[in-house]
Amino acid sequence: MGKIREYSNGETTVVWEAEKCIHSAICAKGLSEVFQPRERPWIKVDAASTDVIINQVKQCPSGALRYYMNDEGDKTAETLETKVEVLENGPLLIYGTLKVTYKDGTEETKNKTTAFCRCGASANKPFCDGAHITHKFKG
Repeated sequence: MGKIREYSNGETTVVWEAEKCIHSAICAKGLSEVFQPRERPWIKVDAASTDVIINQVKQCPSGALRYYMNDEGDKTAETLETKVEVLENGPLLIYGTLKVTYKDGTEETKNKTTAFCRCGASANKPFCDGAHITHKFKG
């Protein structure tokens, strides 16, 4: 499993899974005072209110960012209605809970947002790793 980091402001904890990140920069563009990729630590959870942070985390297209409320003790992602979105020149996004069955028969449950590769260049197929950017995918 890849690198997972947690950042807490006492009220909520933002979880970042580096392996899932497709570097869309939606977090940094939407809430630059909190998400600062060139800084360490790169998530400054004290720079905005919990509600503002949660709203931005929910916009993460890959599911690399998620959150949980510290007082609830529940670290599972919220269940969403399943929704599919095709990003221009980018991945296919599936919002909600889904079960992925791999060719060897193993299964994995994905929660929140899952980005599937449409360009064919991902090194992490069937998932998007951001390769569409360097390959200048159009579609």
